[in-house]
Amino acid sequence: MLNNKKILALIPARGGSKRLPKKNIKPLLGKPLIAWTIEQALDSKYIDEVIVSTDDLEIAKVSRSYGAKVPFIRPKELAQDNTSTIDVILHTIKFFEENGKFYDIIILLQPTSPLREIEDINRALELFFSNKSALSLVSVKENEHPPFWSMKLEDDFLKPLFKKEFLFKRKQELPKTFLPNGAIYIAEVETLKKYKTFFTPKTIAYIMSHEKSIDIDTDFDFYFAEFILQKKRLENEKDKNRK
Repeated sequence: MLNNKKILALIPARGGSKRLPKKNIKPLLGKPLIAWTIEQALDSKYIDEVIVSTDDLEIAKVSRSYGAKVPFIRPKELAQDNTSTIDVILHTIKFFEENGKFYDIIILLQPTSPLREIEDINRALELFFSNKSALSLVSVKENEHPPFWSMKLEDDFLKPLFKKEFLFKRKQELPKTFLPNGAIYIAEVETLKKYKTFFTPKTIAYIMSHEKSIDIDTDFDFYFAEFILQKKRLENEKDKNRK
């Protein structure tokens, strides 16, 4: 709870992953991928309850074993390739309200972002609450390459996507741009009911590093995340030995 607002962490995890089968429970350094996010949410000092929305009984079992609640099995029609995240969120809100449980804030934490840290969750919530005008918060990373340099193909020839003069500007001369990284989304329940998205007229950004912004969708993403986590583990062990 923060500022007397009850906070629900929702972790969406469907079973039918096409690119990386069973990725949500694939072992990452000896622990199922989804467990990293569950443990982060449980360790947050502000989150009141952590639930997983899934259509998969195996994911449900693993999630419960790591301390998350799975109060329902998500209907199959809400676990399709084209199912929108907001439909999953609204289904969750409706389930709880019909059972007499009410929350003020939803924080959506995707299990495919295991490199976010507990501090990111807490700081993002603090940032959201500190900005009285904000309707929502979305975590982002800075674009490595300005999108103004983007090209398109027209009749097999490269053409600038934006104004041609942008192509000749240095990165430092162009405005910084940001890309949602999928790690953290925050909004009030009533805001989500009204706008049916986290991208509202007043969405603030929580900026994260590229390292923390890895969103696992392929084998390469998975192995890259594993490499970084292993590197961090070794660095932590070295620090402990120095002490």
